[in-house]
Amino acid sequence: MAAAGSELWPAVTGAMAALLFLLLWWRRRRAGGTGRVCVAVLGDLGRSPRMQYHALALARHGREVALLGYLQNRPHRDVLRSENIRLVPVAELRGLRVGPKLLQYVLKVLVQSVQLLYALLRIEQPSYILLQNPPGLPSIAVAWMAGLFWGSKLIIDWHNYGYTVMSLSHGRNHTLVLIAKWYEKLFGRLSDYNLCVTDAMRKDLWVNFKIKAVTLYDKPASYFKETPLDLQHNLYMKLAKDYEPFKPRAVSPGAEGSAFTERDKKSGNVVKTRGRPALLVSSTSWTEDEDFSVLLRALEDYERFIKEGAKLPALVCVITGKGPLKDYYNGLIQKLHFKHIQICTPWLEAEDYPLLLGSADLGVCLHKSSSGLDLPMKVVDMFGCCLPVCAIHFECLHELVKHNENGLIFRDSKELAEQLKMLFLEFPTLEGKLHSFRENLRVSRQLRWDESWDQIVLPLL
Repeated sequence: MAAAGSELWPAVTGAMAALLFLLLWWRRRRAGGTGRVCVAVLGDLGRSPRMQYHALALARHGREVALLGYLQNRPHRDVLRSENIRLVPVAELRGLRVGPKLLQYVLKVLVQSVQLLYALLRIEQPSYILLQNPPGLPSIAVAWMAGLFWGSKLIIDWHNYGYTVMSLSHGRNHTLVLIAKWYEKLFGRLSDYNLCVTDAMRKDLWVNFKIKAVTLYDKPASYFKETPLDLQHNLYMKLAKDYEPFKPRAVSPGAEGSAFTERDKKSGNVVKTRGRPALLVSSTSWTEDEDFSVLLRALEDYERFIKEGAKLPALVCVITGKGPLKDYYNGLIQKLHFKHIQICTPWLEAEDYPLLLGSADLGVCLHKSSSGLDLPMKVVDMFGCCLPVCAIHFECLHELVKHNENGLIFRDSKELAEQLKMLFLEFPTLEGKLHSFRENLRVSRQLRWDESWDQIVLPLL
C-alpha cells in the first residue's frame, strides 16, 4: 500500500499543478476583457500626482478605475468628479511601537501586506494592476499575488528605488537596505510591464535588475499653466487671510490689494503693485533627499547682497508641502531675522498649487535623487507653468533642466545665491535671463501628460 501510495503521489501532485495552471490561465483569460484597472500606491493619494494622472488617463479612455491608497490629503477635484474612478481607501498604519526597530519594521510589513491584499481582493476583478514603486515593500509581492488570484497583469511604475530611499536613513550597507534591494530585484521581475521616469533608470533597470521598462517622462497636466492676473489676485487675497507675506504694504484709495496686486473696486481691473517683492516658490515632501538648509544659507547671502547696496527686490519665499522634517526646518526658519525676505510654509489645496506656480517669478528645486535616476516632478509642474527653475545638481537632471536654457543648475548655497542675485537684478524688468528663460519655456511647447500617456502607455493596454 505504501509503495502504491508513493507511486500515486507524483501523479496527484502533477494533476494538482496542472489544475492550478488551468485555473490561472482561465482567470487570466477571463480578466482580459473586463476593462477595469486598479491603480495602487501604498502611500497618500493626495500627494501622488502621477498615479492620479494615470487614473484620469484611464478614465478618459473609458476604463473603470479603482484608485487605491491612503486618503490623508484630498486628491484633485478631477479625480473626485470622474464617474469612472472609485477611491479605495487603505488605512495607514501608525503607532506601532513594540520591541526593537527591526521587529517593528517586520510587523509593519506583515500588517501592511494583509491590509493591501485584503483591499486588492475586495475590488472588482481588474484586467491590470498598475502599481507605484516605491514603496515596493511589501506592495510588489502583494500586488503580484492579487494578480495571480484575479488573472490580472501587473504593471510597475518605477519612480525610484525603495532601497535607495531607505539608505538615506540607514546607510547603503544596512541589513534592511540590502534585503529591500534583493526584494525589489526579485519581485520586480515578476511584473508583466514596467514604466519608469527617466532613460537613465530604464538602462539601470535592465543592467542591474534585467527588467525591461518603457520611459514615461513626467509631464505637466493641462491645469499647470501661467495664471491670468485676475486669478493671481484672487489667490493672493485668499492667502493673505492666513499668511503675513501676502498682506499688502499699502493700498491705493478705492482698491483692494495684496503684497503683489491691486484690484480697482469700480472697474475690476487688476494691476501688479509698484515695488512688489519677487515671489520665489519651492515645494517639498520635507524628507532627507532635500536639504533646505542650502536654500536658507543662500537667502542669508541674498539679504547680505541687499545690505551691501545691490539693486535687488524684497523676496517672498513660499515653501509648500508636508513631511517629517517640516517642524525641524520651521525651527531653523524662525531663528532667521531677515529684513528684506519673508518665508512661509503653507499646505495648499490641490487646485491652488498650480495657480501659485503660474503666478511665481522663480522656482527652486532642492530634490537630490536617492538613486540619481529619477527626476523631480515639481520641476515638471513648474515648467508647465512656464516658471524658470534653479535646481540642485544630480546625475540625470540634464534630462529635464537645460542649464542656461530653461533654468540654472547649482551645486551649493553660494552658487544658488549668486544665481538669485543675477536673476533678480533690476527686477521686475522684462530683460535678462529670467525673462529669456520664461520665453524659452513658452515656445518649447512640450507634450502634456495626456498626449505622452496616449503615445506610450495606451498601446500596452
